[in-house]
Amino acid sequence: MAGLQTVALSVVAGRGARVEDEARSGWSHLLEHMVFKGAGSRSAREIVEAIEAQGGNINAATGYERTSFQIRALAGGLDLGSSVLADLVQRPTMDAGDLVREKQVVGQEIAEAADAPDDLVFELAQTAAFDGQPLGRPILGTPASIGTATPETLNAWRASLYGPKTLVVSASGAVDEDDLLRLAERDFGAMDDDGQPPPELAPATFTGGQRPVAKTLEQANLVLLLPAVGVRDEAYFALRLLAEILGGGMASRLFQEARENRGLAYAIDAYSETYADTGCLGVFAGCAAKDAAELARVAAGEIVGMLKPVGVAELARAKAQLKGAMFMGRESALARSEQAAGQVLLFGRALDPTDVAAEVDAVTPADLVTVTERILASKKVAVAVLGPKSALKAGPAFEAALFG
Repeated sequence: MAGLQTVALSVVAGRGARVEDEARSGWSHLLEHMVFKGAGSRSAREIVEAIEAQGGNINAATGYERTSFQIRALAGGLDLGSSVLADLVQRPTMDAGDLVREKQVVGQEIAEAADAPDDLVFELAQTAAFDGQPLGRPILGTPASIGTATPETLNAWRASLYGPKTLVVSASGAVDEDDLLRLAERDFGAMDDDGQPPPELAPATFTGGQRPVAKTLEQANLVLLLPAVGVRDEAYFALRLLAEILGGGMASRLFQEARENRGLAYAIDAYSETYADTGCLGVFAGCAAKDAAELARVAAGEIVGMLKPVGVAELARAKAQLKGAMFMGRESALARSEQAAGQVLLFGRALDPTDVAAEVDAVTPADLVTVTERILASKKVAVAVLGPKSALKAGPAFEAALFG
């Protein structure tokens, strides 16, 4: 990226919490924590001090389908960054005492999520959408499931998750391609490949269901989910535009109807959550408990309204917003390196942004009708409502408004 004085380096494994069974729920996230406790010849403190001494920072993230290790550094920091990340994914110390302490830390993270209504309501909705499946379990796991991990079993899990068949090394910013290839060969070229295939992603089925939880709060929190398409589906961009039109901004249908016209909510938006083979169309809102059921009916009405072709101007605005977000995101070196890694894992190559923009532009009003029909065809919803008891009617109200 011409003109940048910094570099972003990502080492991304194409596996995450979705390959866990119930007994190992949360192990991928726990492992991501543990590799920072010491790796190669460096202690936990030495890892961060080495990166920060060169003006950089280091981070990681665990998702359902990927685990990412990231370094941002000044130009010239690629050599050290590659060495450190290679140690993290290949040579973590896995000290038993560190593991005991880190289980306590993750336990606090689990408790914190449970105390945050806007975290908990999404977790409840995810559980309802994919009940009894890896996608329906929290990425953090439970105190019981992470409690069974030992240094030996966690290290074996690391070898499975971070094997050479699952890793992508991606860099952006002040980076030379030849330097990156040389460092990748130096630091990852000798990774042991025992021929064992990485754990496969189990097929996911949107089960649907209601998760009403009464809790003394000032507001009701609602997450309304419907089954949708995955990122590899030809209707992917139609889904993204559908969510944009429904609730992607202040001009969106939900914002205008629920907030501006009716005053039912301060915050309401729609979004798409997509995985390799499946996805969800979601609506999130916070509102007064007395308004929750009416708000759910309004959301259902706007979704059903997408069965009618949208106007040219509305679709053009949604396309502009989606392309704007895509191109703005690419102006961040870290976002660009992460995006490229994710595309390689999903499609085997980094995608040309102009080709992606062309796919967005190619979506027609008829495509939006078709994807809406697919979404509603299952007659399944997953609803989580968290708040005062009077708000819990919102789930049944949403389902009845959609399907009668």
